[in-house]
Amino acid sequence: MFFWFLALSFVLVALVFDSPALDYRMVMLGSVLPVVELLADGPWALHTLLAPLVVLVMVMLVTRGRRLVRRRWLGLPIGLFLYLVLDGAWLRTELFWWPVLGVRVDGGDLPDFKPAALLIALELIGVAAGAWAVRRYGLADRERLRLLCTQGRLDRVQMGGARPRQR
Repeated sequence: MFFWFLALSFVLVALVFDSPALDYRMVMLGSVLPVVELLADGPWALHTLLAPLVVLVMVMLVTRGRRLVRRRWLGLPIGLFLYLVLDGAWLRTELFWWPVLGVRVDGGDLPDFKPAALLIALELIGVAAGAWAVRRYGLADRERLRLLCTQGRLDRVQMGGARPRQR
């Protein structure tokens, strides 16, 4: 599954955070990064709650006093958290809570792969969510797409209109 994570992480964060300044590229990267782990040797650290927490703490410590840099990198742990939700990793207790419930994760704790029909259905949902996002956020417009690809941002007008900041 790829589009399931990529598109839904983008859509969910755009709808929930409603922030044109968040770096959505980092959110999407974080949401597909654990897939690489599956290609290597099965799920491990990136499928645990520990990984996004460590990344979040690192981002907060390294970017102290640099608000704009922090805003860009916060998307990575947000994407990692979303992967855990969208994958259902939280259903595999031993792996999800590693190392809290013990440091040993043997082959018996590895997840069963979902049936092919379910994987295809989830990918199609991801493609549909991506198509909806292209229309909703005006990404068919070359300039808006360039802004997303080069800076990771969305056009403020497409986020629901330019609103004055409340203090």
